[in-house]
Amino acid sequence: MVPLADRLAAALTRAAGSPPIAGDDQDPSGMDPLSAAAVLVAITDRAEPGVLLTQRTETLRHHPGQVAFPGGRLDPGEDAVAAALREAEEEIALPRAAVTVIGTVDPYRTGTGFSVTPVIGVIPPDLPLVTSEAEVASVFEVPLAFLLDAANHRPAAAMFEGRERRYVEMLWNDRRIWGATAGMIVNLSRRLRWPA
Repeated sequence: MVPLADRLAAALTRAAGSPPIAGDDQDPSGMDPLSAAAVLVAITDRAEPGVLLTQRTETLRHHPGQVAFPGGRLDPGEDAVAAALREAEEEIALPRAAVTVIGTVDPYRTGTGFSVTPVIGVIPPDLPLVTSEAEVASVFEVPLAFLLDAANHRPAAAMFEGRERRYVEMLWNDRRIWGATAGMIVNLSRRLRWPA
């Protein structure tokens, strides 16, 4: 059987010619330049691959309690891969050496002023992860096939700062995945046909 990392790399290469997919519905006109950030889409190497996600703590100033990929702002001199690996190590104690980096996909523009580059990586299953208590309430795994299945991408809308914002949400057990995280998953689902 072809290793998962090779299957993912081939699937992303086949999709490389697809047109970029926009981020959320924030109008970038008049906004300050976007800050560079990166997240790690850590895919577990098992027969039915999964994706690691985190539940942010309720005490965080930005996006408290939301489901997110490990990640954050790039430090000076970092590229997206280095930042994603560093943040994953800081947030969930995922060793950088345990990640086989496959590549990056289209940056996702957020309404909060970030251009977020998803970094795709394969990790061994069942690593002993430890959450950073200040940032991460829990870490959990969702099947890759569930996340990439468009049937699980539910359209939703809410009023924000006086206007309606449309977004996608995914419900996995008792978790609600929405906002930028769901947007990045939708973009990935359009790039990556699974199973490959």
